[in-house]
Amino acid sequence: MGRAGALAAPKGLTMLKVGDKAPDFSLEDASGRQRSLAEWKGRKVILYFYPKDDTPGCTKEACGFRDRNAELSAKGAVVLGISPDKPASHAKFAEKYGLPFVLLSDPEHRALEAFGVWGEKKLYGKIVMGIIRSTFLIEEDGLIAKVWPKVSPEGHADELLAALGEVH
Repeated sequence: MGRAGALAAPKGLTMLKVGDKAPDFSLEDASGRQRSLAEWKGRKVILYFYPKDDTPGCTKEACGFRDRNAELSAKGAVVLGISPDKPASHAKFAEKYGLPFVLLSDPEHRALEAFGVWGEKKLYGKIVMGIIRSTFLIEEDGLIAKVWPKVSPEGHADELLAALGEVH
């Protein structure tokens, strides 16, 4: 697919970095409504990419954000999660765990590729194509303030809270 900002080949994978402008996207949320990053302009955005709804690591990460959501919100941040799962899967996942933030569906990997988080990774010793679990802290002006590549789900929400205290 010849989309602007999309990567032609996995070998060319380049994850966005601090100072880059976060690319806008339009993806479906759990209710099937189209949502774009521009919708949250003027707010800090915690944009996290995860492999699959209702799997152990992804659940741990999502529940961490759920448990810290009020504190993250009090610091002016909104949490958005993106995976290739369909909206119905997101709805079920959000309801099962009481997730109070928006989950977005990216089955065509448009945002995943634009942010550089879709590519080769090792899984059980094999090289496979997949999501590199990553998080981006995006400032009110749309610039990336901080990047967490290859996130460990345990305690990740606490890292974001600490970072929000450092970023102005």
